[in-house]
Amino acid sequence: MENYEVVLNELLYSKGFITPKDALDLGLTKYQFYNYVKSENLQQQNRGMYVSLSTLEDPLLLMHKRCPNAVFSHDVAFYLHNLSEREYTKPNITIYTGYNTKRLTENGQCKVYTVKKELLDIGKITMTDNYGNTIPVYDLERTLCDLIRNRNNIEIQEFTSVLKAYVARNDKNLTNLMLYAKYFHVDTLLRRYMEVLL
Repeated sequence: MENYEVVLNELLYSKGFITPKDALDLGLTKYQFYNYVKSENLQQQNRGMYVSLSTLEDPLLLMHKRCPNAVFSHDVAFYLHNLSEREYTKPNITIYTGYNTKRLTENGQCKVYTVKKELLDIGKITMTDNYGNTIPVYDLERTLCDLIRNRNNIEIQEFTSVLKAYVARNDKNLTNLMLYAKYFHVDTLLRRYMEVLL
């Protein structure tokens, strides 16, 4: 195949990563694939997945490319929404129950939360991360519901700080918050917190 570099460039750009199987599916040889990897200075990332240095620098984009159905949540959402000054230590994602998360969690690469499939997209928006890339994240109200749902696994100081930061926001949507809270069965608990803070 002539100009196989162009074909692989397009594939790398669209997916964010490339594998030897991708090349074989295009009718390329392993030699052509590894020659391309070497010439483009691609870096291996997990089981034959190769990425460009620009993708490798952005852990959120890399995780999004690996698992496009997942939505960034919890610590990542707290940080991106300016609800917390504490930067996340590793990506937090939410994916539907039944999704095989073994490859995502090996070596402690990320923290995975699961929900019923029909709840996955509630409150899903896109935001720009610190590297200027667009990624899926939960909105403010869904993020607050996640905070309440996982209150036992969050330090009390962080929990209180995020709640207070949300209440102080001018762009909060209390109608959506209560609607989401019903979906996740935390509406009674949320009302209690809101009564104290509002």
